[in-house]
Amino acid sequence: MREPVYYSGSAEFFDTHAHIYDKKYSDCNTTPEDILLRCRASGVTSMLIPADSEETSVLAIELANKFDGFEGITLFASCGVHPHEAKTYTDDTEKFLRTCLESRKDKKIVALGEIGLDYYYDLSERSVQRAVFEKQLELAKEFDVPIILHERDATGDCLDILRRFYKEGRLRSLPGVCHCCSCSLEASQELVKMGFYIGFDGPVTFKNNKKTPEVALNTPWDRIVIETDSPYLTPEPNRGLINEPCHVAFVCGKLAEIKGVTIDEAAQITYDNGKMLYGVN
Repeated sequence: MREPVYYSGSAEFFDTHAHIYDKKYSDCNTTPEDILLRCRASGVTSMLIPADSEETSVLAIELANKFDGFEGITLFASCGVHPHEAKTYTDDTEKFLRTCLESRKDKKIVALGEIGLDYYYDLSERSVQRAVFEKQLELAKEFDVPIILHERDATGDCLDILRRFYKEGRLRSLPGVCHCCSCSLEASQELVKMGFYIGFDGPVTFKNNKKTPEVALNTPWDRIVIETDSPYLTPEPNRGLINEPCHVAFVCGKLAEIKGVTIDEAAQITYDNGKMLYGVN
């Protein structure tokens, strides 16, 4: 297997979406300490560890609290139920999420997610996905936290639900982020008008991807955050290798190229946006 390329400049980055608890890491004997050491060497000084189930919510919270400050890296977590896992959502799940959100500051929880709709895999019935999405949107409003929105091949239904919540005043002024945005330019612009941030990941660097760079070009700088979705969606020049947060620099570099600024400028803008989105210092 070829050796990965690492960023070696002076910019500092906020990877706003990295699943560093994923089994892919333990399968290749990579520890959280290994990941964080490579982060620090590559300029990543803040990271959000997102959840997609009750089990991974626990893992994300544990890692964020255990390793916050390691090598000077600030860590945050989220809790939530992904649309793939919507079929597992019960009253007990909601109680668990409520408990997490009630003590969110102590647990370094800054968001609810990933939540949303995924009609690509249909691992949960679509009607169940929609119901669970709405329940978690209600929790986000009640506890005044941003959401991490997962949407795949479900743009119409997703926007219908968000439009209704928006019109009824049931979304925050900064409702959250459209994680790994893969929707059309028109849909992304509507999300921005509702107050959403747009998250860009490895696909923006892929040579055969024309849509995502167009979305990035037309998204205001003050609504852009950078992500890796590690261990998935590895950006060029490391595509094909397991992804790590240290590779977020290449996402940032591509956005800088698209927007016509330096990587240092893009890194500072997206860092500040991440802090604003999640209300952190």
